[in-house]
Amino acid sequence: MEIKLDWKASTQPPMQTQSRISNLKKQMQEINCPALIVTNLANIFYLTGFSGSAAMLGIFEDEVVFVTDGRYRFQSEQELHEASVKARIEIGGPKLQLETLAKAAKSQKVIGLEADHISWSLYDKLQKEIFPDSNLIPTSQLVERLRKKKDSGELWRISQACQIADKALKQVSPMLFQGISELNFASALDYQMRSFGASAIAFDTIVAAGPNGAKPHAKPTERIIEPGELIVIDFGATYMGYRSDMTRTLCIGEPKDPMLKKMFEVVQDSQNAGLQAVRPGIEAQDVDKASRDVIAEAGWEKAFMHSTGHGVGIDIHEAPGVSQNCTDILESGFVITVEPGVYLENLGGVRIEDTVVVTDQGFEFLTQYPKELIIQS
Repeated sequence: MEIKLDWKASTQPPMQTQSRISNLKKQMQEINCPALIVTNLANIFYLTGFSGSAAMLGIFEDEVVFVTDGRYRFQSEQELHEASVKARIEIGGPKLQLETLAKAAKSQKVIGLEADHISWSLYDKLQKEIFPDSNLIPTSQLVERLRKKKDSGELWRISQACQIADKALKQVSPMLFQGISELNFASALDYQMRSFGASAIAFDTIVAAGPNGAKPHAKPTERIIEPGELIVIDFGATYMGYRSDMTRTLCIGEPKDPMLKKMFEVVQDSQNAGLQAVRPGIEAQDVDKASRDVIAEAGWEKAFMHSTGHGVGIDIHEAPGVSQNCTDILESGFVITVEPGVYLENLGGVRIEDTVVVTDQGFEFLTQYPKELIIQS
């Protein structure tokens, strides 16, 4: 069934929170897991709408139990109510929270834990002290698999985060002509995203000019951005719990080395190839291959040292991965990035990235900022 493009609506479409726990229970039944303790906060937010920093969620056959501490007494009640989540909410310290889950699970012989998100020490405590009569089993990606396909409300939030990032870069880009440092430009960009409505930045903003651009995840420094060198700007906004991700590579005037322009053109062709591969029914690794083949043909295969992309949503990096080894099949409603890059030591780097949503027809851009190399004052 074709996805309605509701993320373009002027008002937020409703999120389909009510069905998420029932969908999770179906996944649990498939692996014979009658009970599950959810500890990952991003997964708890997805299932309940709770946005605080401390909570656990018990999913049992006959009830759902949400536990948190006194800081979130009123917030948890409000957020779960707004999400139409039916759960028993218990407030108390860590000991009381665990005791509450233990009582709720007293008849459960098998209880699942989120193996990707739980420490060995917590597992040991749960097995020995909280659920001594139960068999604790590892589960992986139960909630994350549900999170891959976004509903209209989620798409709208991600789209808003992308629009905030687009507007912020447009607003601050003239500062590149003022002899500004990487660090000060990153700070200005972060501030502008906040001023346009972001609740937070999506991740630590990357601004890497000249040779610093050869480091894909360089940290901004006091180095002054100079004309003629490439500037890699990787950033995103968080809006109502959902994130955006975009990278642009810019230059003040003509690149001072012809190789820099060639790098940009190759990466631009690589991104276009990857984007054109995006459609429902294709393996994510095929998008990676489409981008990677262009760079390999140019002789820079080893200079492309990361995956082509990743899913975006509640987390900045989430399923599906868009990498050489990811066999996930893309579906309408998946939100991914396509972000190939080339990085040459002592010269610089190029990365071009967009956040896109997979549709029945192929894909649509959620990030819109222009991708021309030379920036105009």
